[in-house]
Amino acid sequence: MKLRRPSLLGTVSLIAALVVLTTSGCAAWRIKQSAELARQSEPFQASPAGAGASLLVVGDSTGVGSGASSPAASLAGLIARDHPSFKVVNRAKDGAKFADIARQLDVSGGERFDAILVLGGGNDVIRLTPYGPLEENIARVAALARTQARLVVLMPSGNVGSAPFFFPPWSWLMTQRSKTLHRFVREVASDNGAIYVNLYKDKSEDPFAQRPDELNAKDGLHPSDAGYRLWYAELNTQADFSRRLAALVR
Repeated sequence: MKLRRPSLLGTVSLIAALVVLTTSGCAAWRIKQSAELARQSEPFQASPAGAGASLLVVGDSTGVGSGASSPAASLAGLIARDHPSFKVVNRAKDGAKFADIARQLDVSGGERFDAILVLGGGNDVIRLTPYGPLEENIARVAALARTQARLVVLMPSGNVGSAPFFFPPWSWLMTQRSKTLHRFVREVASDNGAIYVNLYKDKSEDPFAQRPDELNAKDGLHPSDAGYRLWYAELNTQADFSRRLAALVR
């Protein structure tokens, strides 16, 4: 596979930026809040009697629903609310990168689903996954998902640089990396017959930056209940997800 790598800032500069970020007092408080939300979160799953179809959710803390007030308020919970006949299997894990998401798909043992929703990328942005391995891991996730479901939707995190968690100049770096993440996912989705949902917006147009108290959880990094509702609206608008799921029910 030919890699589409953009130019990178110097590795030393990136590491220095991360060190300063994670050792500042404000960032330490936000990291503590984020860890607390992760401990409190539980992935939404559902096993209705006589389920008419199945959905697999894989990904990171946004797949788990960290930041939501309850599992039912997470993205998976909102989907199940509108599609109560669906069996929902949720393997998402807090802290997962795309390499980990591939392993979540690898454990299926030949099991097939009617639809797979992939939520991730934020940890690869924040933890500075090199672009080459990142693109390879995204491609592996898409390829694995396509062997397990007819409908595959890739929905990477939005503009991480817009999150109140980050301040300049680190927010600028997170924005640049988020933009590259979305380019990779868009191209890989096209190559693999998957659907790409674009949550990326420049900060001046990003609702998570314009309405931070409403759409962000208390850690300033994860979506709140309102934030997940906005993501769900985007999922339905861009991927026609609810209609596609309804068409899968047997």
